[in-house]
Amino acid sequence: MTSNDILEIFKEITTVPRESGHEEKIIKWLLDFAKKHNLKAKKDKIGNVLITKEADKGKENVPTIILQSHSDMVCEKNAGVEHDFQKDPIKYEIEDGWLIAKDTTLGADCGIGMAAQLAIVSDPKLKTGKIEALFTVSEETGLDGAELLDPKFVTGNILLNLDSEEEGELCIGCSGGIDTTAIFKYTAVPQTKSYLKYKFRVFGSMGGHSGDDINKNRVNANQQLARLLYKIMDKHDIELYEIDGGNKRNAIAREAYAVVGFPKSAKASVTKIFKAVEAEVKDEFSIPDPEVKFEMLPVECNKKAVDRNTAAALIYAAVASPHGYYKLSDKIPGLVEISTNFASVKMQPGNKIVIGSSQRSAVVSERRWMAQQMEACWALAGAKVTHEGEYPGWIPSLNSPILELCKKSYKKLFGTEAKVIVTPAGLECGLFSLKFPEMDMISFGPTLRGVHAPGEKLNLASLDKFTDLLVEVVKSIQ
Repeated sequence: MTSNDILEIFKEITTVPRESGHEEKIIKWLLDFAKKHNLKAKKDKIGNVLITKEADKGKENVPTIILQSHSDMVCEKNAGVEHDFQKDPIKYEIEDGWLIAKDTTLGADCGIGMAAQLAIVSDPKLKTGKIEALFTVSEETGLDGAELLDPKFVTGNILLNLDSEEEGELCIGCSGGIDTTAIFKYTAVPQTKSYLKYKFRVFGSMGGHSGDDINKNRVNANQQLARLLYKIMDKHDIELYEIDGGNKRNAIAREAYAVVGFPKSAKASVTKIFKAVEAEVKDEFSIPDPEVKFEMLPVECNKKAVDRNTAAALIYAAVASPHGYYKLSDKIPGLVEISTNFASVKMQPGNKIVIGSSQRSAVVSERRWMAQQMEACWALAGAKVTHEGEYPGWIPSLNSPILELCKKSYKKLFGTEAKVIVTPAGLECGLFSLKFPEMDMISFGPTLRGVHAPGEKLNLASLDKFTDLLVEVVKSIQ
């Protein structure tokens, strides 16, 4: 089996819609793949799929290996891009050694893991013990497949999770998480007809994964929009007609906009404030996020305004809202131990403004404390705050036999030591560690960049090394 085998299967996967919560087509595709290759397959009630390759002759006593990835993907696209994730294939190209989707997410998270599993179980030349390829659903929106997985659905006691994003790293632990939602109810009031109406927009920032990228000092468009509105509101009377920013809880907000009204006499001053904030932000993020852009355009708007008390409370809270990493680990140098992502601001029917966020930590008390800080910020502003979707972290074990095998295999293949890490992101291994207390687990993968954002890309050279390591580990388990 070669990396090209994996890549060809992944290219097929990019033609199949698989947005979180809408995995019907990829589930069918997986079952059809199994049938085509004469492999056993089954599906549970929620949509998890298990494809089984029975042990080859002479390998019947080798321990069963579970290869695991999630079948859904984060679906994000740049503003103005026409792409329907429910039917359109992902458009990608190869550039400077990377497979990249420039205007949408690529879905290599975790499509490349899926492809690797399928390449392993469908290769007749690769002689192994029994392998169970597990594909879970809705990982990106709540780890639903892992949470509802019946422990009897699989039989193996060794699990290789293929959902990591840095070649050369062996992951043995991860953060848990909790989602926090704040809801404002506002009164829609008539707009002041004499006011000028302008759309203020923050866009072009890198965004990224709210776990892996939260400590990289990237622009959060929701925060910077709030910063701009706060400074305008501090000097002038304004009305808020529209506001929208960010999308997924597990993605750093790349774009945000608001439609605002203000007196004609304030135009020169507002323009000056806009230019000043734009210059400040571009200077502050010139190294970590240099492509961030600001826009101020006159618009027509007939919508009613958000009552001024609620609009002010929203802006104040958005400025004050925690975002980013809160604490680094005292035990593991450089590890983000606690973080929070101010993910989205959405206007909804019924005069509601909904704020979505997520908090991460492997330590239960710490992530709940972070969630309480988020709650306090928004509750003080008058929003109703709830928490949901909590999932556990994965506590690392340095005495893991599969870790030792992976370390030895990496050194044998490449002559260097693999880096053993704990990730600040969430992995399904956290839930598996509760369902299968005796299971020996590890996570690794090829190098990905820009995960959960348009421009997501896969490093092809790293795919070669990932493939070699995966094959070596699978062959070496005795």
